[in-house]
Amino acid sequence: MANLKEVRNRISSVSSTQQITKAMKMVSAAKLKRATNAIVQLRPYANKMKEMLTGLLSNLEGSSSPFVHDRGMSKVLLITISSNRGLAGAFNMNVIKATNLLVSEKYAEQYRKGNLHLIAIGKKVQEFYEKRKYTVIGNNNELYNELTFENVSKIAEQVMTLFAAGEYDRVELVYNQFKNAAVQILTTEQLLPVNHVETSHTASGKQVDYIFEPSQEAIVAQLIPKSIKVALYKAVLDSHASEHGARMTAMDKATENAGDLLKALKLSYNQARQAAITTELTEIVSGAAALSNG
Repeated sequence: MANLKEVRNRISSVSSTQQITKAMKMVSAAKLKRATNAIVQLRPYANKMKEMLTGLLSNLEGSSSPFVHDRGMSKVLLITISSNRGLAGAFNMNVIKATNLLVSEKYAEQYRKGNLHLIAIGKKVQEFYEKRKYTVIGNNNELYNELTFENVSKIAEQVMTLFAAGEYDRVELVYNQFKNAAVQILTTEQLLPVNHVETSHTASGKQVDYIFEPSQEAIVAQLIPKSIKVALYKAVLDSHASEHGARMTAMDKATENAGDLLKALKLSYNQARQAAITTELTEIVSGAAALSNG
């Protein structure tokens, strides 16, 4: 009967775990809906702003803004975006792997010289790199408690101040871009200097002649900081939605696995119980036969 008791305990334990994973899946599904709405609403605005800025910069013969000049890659800042909590499958580890790959393949020399620093948004990635003695600037783990444009802008303003002062020559983002609940696309994106590709035509191939007021330079000077803030905010929202999608998918799979395990345990329990009953019946029959012969 000890074996039966052990199987019963395992069934009870797995059932409790299944209830927890099912509840976590439902919570993540509700949060995913809100997070998805936020990123879907922001994307058209962010993409149009980036397109507008690219067009303005490509037609501008030089800009006095410190955020457009490429100074090389002597000092690098990486902004890595993860989550504060786990139980989201490989969500956090994928960001860490992508950051490690970026460091080893692109910024190995800067890392060796101590010219590579990180800003971590999310407890998991912050703890990982602090334990490995990376230079991690600040603590932004409370950002997810109130994820607003104003709060993200504070980080962007800090980054812009450091870049303008010459503390860093290159700033890159590493985050999960949200596609759907089951798919997150690991993305590495240059935040500073603002990357502009030569393009002076619209999607239809026609050149557009704009009238600028007060001036093209003044518009660009105001648009660049706003564009940087929006780009960082978009990356954080993408990561936030991806986190809930990854967690919902992971908890759904965990619930399914728990169900499969419960079936196997119940089958094992029934077989053990049947074997115990058969043994008891055999002993009773044998005892009765012995008494009869006696």
